[in-house]
Amino acid sequence: MAASSKSTVVLKAVKQVVVQLCPFESNVRSTREFLFMVGSEKARTTNMNCEVTTVVKHDKSEPVVDITFTDGERLVMKGAKLTGQEMFQAFQSRCIAKDPQAKAQK
Repeated sequence: MAASSKSTVVLKAVKQVVVQLCPFESNVRSTREFLFMVGSEKARTTNMNCEVTTVVKHDKSEPVVDITFTDGERLVMKGAKLTGQEMFQAFQSRCIAKDPQAKAQK
C-alpha cells in the first residue's frame, strides 16, 4: 500500500479507534492494513491519549473500524467494501479537516 509509506498517520484529533474483525474471513485485509497504520508506534506517539482497541471475533462478522474524534464525531468504516487506501484517505481527510496542522505534516 503506497499511501501508508509516504503519509504520516496523525492521531491528534482522535480520541478512540476500535477495530472489530474476524481474522478467519477473507475480507479483512484492508482492515488489518488500517489497524497496522494507526497502531504503529510512530502513529501512537502523535497522541498518547488515543485509545486503539482491537476486538477479535469468531462469528463471521463484517470487519468494522469505528473512530471517535475528540469533538465527539464518529467515523464508521466497513472494511469488507473498502480498500486499505480508501480507508486511510477517508480517515486522513477527516483528521485534516479537524486539525489544520496535520496537513503540514502530511
